[in-house]
Amino acid sequence: MKKRGAVYEAPEYLSGDPEIARFAEQHLLVRGTTPRTREAYQRDLEHFGSFLKARALGAAPEPKQPAPYEELVGAAYADVLAYQTHLARSRRYAPRSVRRKVAAIRTFYKSLRMAGRRDDNPAADAILPKIGKPLPKALRREDVEKVLTLVAGGLAGESDLQRRRDCALFACLWSCGMRRAELVGLDLTDLDLENRLLRVVKGKGNKDRLIPLTPPAAAALSAYLAVRPAATVPAVFLGRGDRRLSSSGVYKIVRTYMELAGIADHASPHTWRHTIATVMREQGADLLFLKEFLGHESTATTEIYTKLAHNRLRAEFDQFHPDGEGHD
Repeated sequence: MKKRGAVYEAPEYLSGDPEIARFAEQHLLVRGTTPRTREAYQRDLEHFGSFLKARALGAAPEPKQPAPYEELVGAAYADVLAYQTHLARSRRYAPRSVRRKVAAIRTFYKSLRMAGRRDDNPAADAILPKIGKPLPKALRREDVEKVLTLVAGGLAGESDLQRRRDCALFACLWSCGMRRAELVGLDLTDLDLENRLLRVVKGKGNKDRLIPLTPPAAAALSAYLAVRPAATVPAVFLGRGDRRLSSSGVYKIVRTYMELAGIADHASPHTWRHTIATVMREQGADLLFLKEFLGHESTATTEIYTKLAHNRLRAEFDQFHPDGEGHD
């Protein structure tokens, strides 16, 4: 498999504010962040910049003010505190979202300080709201089989090409535990079906990794590639008009089939990643193996699947044991 760089379908987002755009290009890009991460940072900073501009104009904090945001570079701790107060009072933002926004602001001013443009970080002492660490959602094996059976049958009015593509897409999710962005970025040169290997290029954390394919997944990919039309883009999964299947397209496909199977609460591609990780941990997979398989930075992240596996084991015990909580 020839080495290549990551490919993204849409042009990368760049803020209309020159300071935020410079931060994205000169700080975040150097750190090896993904385009999706850089966009999230920029939009969070734009939200803060808009708040500062509205205060300076004596306007309401909503709706969003247009760029540029002249007050951003010189903001003080009092401005950060006022912004946090606004977020808390609006009740539109979960604690996790508030933490993410403040973290983006803190990183922005840290970059200005490193560049010698400030001698302080006004967000360094910002108090972050506490958040719990909810366990990820995972499907039961019968739900997985139900969805895969529906995918194999295809949707009404769907072409054979679309059905085979969707089968291959779900096979990658179930076999490899791939993130949605990794699935979208998959190119033909990343596949080695003879040896049942798949390469993820610049996944989260800017890391490449090789993932084994199960025999059914390799077969599903082969069946799809046999009818995949010639295209100018090297993407494995094609959307409409000779284009790479988009991230939103993957989400729509997965959610459609999961809802048809009666699964709506956590119907997303990421649920499949959580599910295969949980199942493998239940069956005794080593944490270090799962860390590499999933592309985690540390086993601390992977450890959640141990807890989730234990919780599922307890739930099964309570349901089926004659003295469990599921029996009168």
